[in-house]
Amino acid sequence: MGQDWTQSRPGWTDRAAAGAPQSGEKTMDGLMQGKAVVVTGAGRGLGEAFAVHVARAGGAVVANDIDAELAERTAENIRVHGGRAVASGHNVAEAGEAQEIVDLCVKEFGGIDGLVNNAGLNYEALPWEDDAEQARELIQVNVLGVVNTGLAAIKAMVDAGTGGSIVNISSGASLGQRKLGVYAASKGAVASLTYSWALDLEEAGIRVNAVCPLAHTRMVWKSERSLRACPPDRTPARIAPVVLFLLGDGSHGITGQMIRCNGPQLHVMGQPFLKQPILERPVWDTETVQKAFDEVFAAHLENYGLEKRVPPRLRKWTETTSPRTA
Repeated sequence: MGQDWTQSRPGWTDRAAAGAPQSGEKTMDGLMQGKAVVVTGAGRGLGEAFAVHVARAGGAVVANDIDAELAERTAENIRVHGGRAVASGHNVAEAGEAQEIVDLCVKEFGGIDGLVNNAGLNYEALPWEDDAEQARELIQVNVLGVVNTGLAAIKAMVDAGTGGSIVNISSGASLGQRKLGVYAASKGAVASLTYSWALDLEEAGIRVNAVCPLAHTRMVWKSERSLRACPPDRTPARIAPVVLFLLGDGSHGITGQMIRCNGPQLHVMGQPFLKQPILERPVWDTETVQKAFDEVFAAHLENYGLEKRVPPRLRKWTETTSPRTA
């Protein structure tokens, strides 16, 4: 059984439970009153915290997880404390099952107002040691799962004509991170979906944003590097208020944004752009491309990856130690 999330806790009390109010969090009772939300991957960790926070704010929840027992545990915890929730054990990687998740929300609660695309997989591997089957499974869940559930929710929202909010869970790893190539690519795809859907759905009154969280979850436990960057006090409940805000009416007019939160820090992530200078000539050949990089672009190469590594060509000007070889 989960923690008692209905009890009011004034002040700045810190608790580690996934769904409990956290340090600095103010109650948002009634924020989601009358709204129905699907949360995927809600059996534990971030998804559980998102589902519980929606329920605490008065919303009805479909708690989805491929582990049906965990989904039911989250839903039961919500119901025991007076909230409304049903469990779903459907697999988001299958389009038909993703549709059933949304259908369940409409059947039980009369519609769907919000979707949190949280279900995801992660693993670490160097490219030459990666496994194609494991990569395929990750892409099916992290990318197709978002597509499948997102499309089903979008159709239901458009048909209802009442708008809504979609919150996709992406990652700062989408900028590039060692040993996380496939995971990073999947989260980059989620970012692109967020931008594109936001453009397509603005006129329908559907907001689409993404959150890049860093919290102490099972995914972090698997990575020594992530554990060093994420202290145990950065619990999922410290991320949940960001998602709750984006689901609520207070985020009206905010769409197409990537928002990163690691617990104490909250910021909007910049989007890719065409960098100046832009060179132009009628026809480019190898010689003129070489000249462009030697004479102009060499000074404009971008540091790359989440760690912002300096390109090898520029490293001799920026490092005093022996440069790595590209």
